[in-house]
Amino acid sequence: MYPENTLTAFKKAAEIDGLTGIELDIQLTRDGHMAVFHDETVDRTTDGSGELRQYTLSELKKLRIDAGSGKQEQIPAMEEVFDLLQDKMKQGLKMNIELKNSIFPYRGMEQKIVDMVHQYGLQSRVIYSSFSALSLERIRQLDPEAEIGILDTKVSDCLYKLKGGCGADALHPFWRGIDLPKERLQGYAVRAWLTGHLYPERPTGTRLDLTFLEKLGITDVFLNEPEKYL
Repeated sequence: MYPENTLTAFKKAAEIDGLTGIELDIQLTRDGHMAVFHDETVDRTTDGSGELRQYTLSELKKLRIDAGSGKQEQIPAMEEVFDLLQDKMKQGLKMNIELKNSIFPYRGMEQKIVDMVHQYGLQSRVIYSSFSALSLERIRQLDPEAEIGILDTKVSDCLYKLKGGCGADALHPFWRGIDLPKERLQGYAVRAWLTGHLYPERPTGTRLDLTFLEKLGITDVFLNEPEKYL
């Protein structure tokens, strides 16, 4: 309904009654700030081009995200999102922060995000995730109490990374990647991610059978259209 990873999208999502949490993505700017953005390049969703890591935060703020009807959004910094959502989070809303560091390692990002989460006092409300097992190992070293989810396409690969020592508590596979029986997944949160429609694509109105997913062993889902289910 709204451009991804924008303050408006987060605000509207947080207003949905019954929503467990919000997922977002972070990367580092050239001057070391945490920007909330999915792609490694800014081309798809802004009027700019090139790799996000080549921009300073002030340069990113000059880019515009088309929100329709003449409205525009900016790429938010991580602290802006915490400022917006901290009250809701302290009331129970969770936040899944994906560290987008499987292509570019973004040295020091783990320390920055753990420090900021502690600064806001939101440790119990945050889940850290990444495709990089090494990155999650660093998170675990920085905060032994952190809740961590390992990302991959197949749940078997998530479990392999977890048992390899990344310190994850949860498995975050693609929903079509449940290639192990439910019994093998017992004891883990299995949060499956879906692709689905992104703004400004028109939604089809199709609803997933969540009961079927639960039978596969999936405990939670990341959806682009949570309002269709709540």
